Amino acid sequence: MPASAPTPLPRRLVQLFVGLVLFGASTGLMVRSGLGLASWDVLHQGLARHTGLPLGRIVIIAGAAVLLAWIPLRQRPGFGTASNVVLVGLATDATLGVLPPVHALAPRAALLGVGIVLNGVATGLYVGAGLGPGPRDGLMTGLAARTGASLRRTRTGIEVAVVAAGWLLGGTVGVGTVVFAAAIGPLAQFFITRFDTTRFDTTGGHDAPPAPHHQHDPSGPDRDRRRRLGPGPGPRACGIRRRAGRSGRDRLAVPGRTRSPL
Repeated sequence: MPASAPTPLPRRLVQLFVGLVLFGASTGLMVRSGLGLASWDVLHQGLARHTGLPLGRIVIIAGAAVLLAWIPLRQRPGFGTASNVVLVGLATDATLGVLPPVHALAPRAALLGVGIVLNGVATGLYVGAGLGPGPRDGLMTGLAARTGASLRRTRTGIEVAVVAAGWLLGGTVGVGTVVFAAAIGPLAQFFITRFDTTRFDTTGGHDAPPAPHHQHDPSGPDRDRRRRLGPGPGPRACGIRRRAGRSGRDRLAVPGRTRSPL
């Protein structure tokens, strides 16, 4: 059957823009909840309180500054990277402009929950568009590549540093910060797989069935064991040689016995 075509660029652009706008809106919802922000937004809010600039404008300035850090890290931005710098900040200010402060705990908790889930949806949309990572994601991957540290360790170091700096500047750290840190990974993974436009299959437009749970996983522990031990010995190293049999088919000659290959 013919292979399905990749997602057209116009649709990917729409998905990118929708995702970035929703990302900014999710930030505004979490700000209005007053229960804690994502790590980078803690820093953004702290800077906004000291400079008097709107939070969205700080998001744009900080994104541009982080993007400049890509230069020594030799990271290449995409169209989505530049769009991320601008649109997220604009959407954040627009959301804060239409959403008044909330004081009761129940609606604040609802805003926090909706903001976290919406952030996961937004991440899936703009990352799934495949048009370039956000500036902060590129900083993480660039530092990991230059230092040789794992992505997990690099991200943890960055997150801890920006939360600490933001808290010292007066940014809001609370239960929402912890809940966001615990939930955003699974949420982002779930929605990225749903909105990924960069994969297309060759089964006529239908997703290939998932592999059974007992199927060999080349990315599992066996692969790591093979990497440590190196490739296994070849037939000659084991004293095995090929010779022609009477039927013309190759046979494996093993010291002490002879058998036909399966």
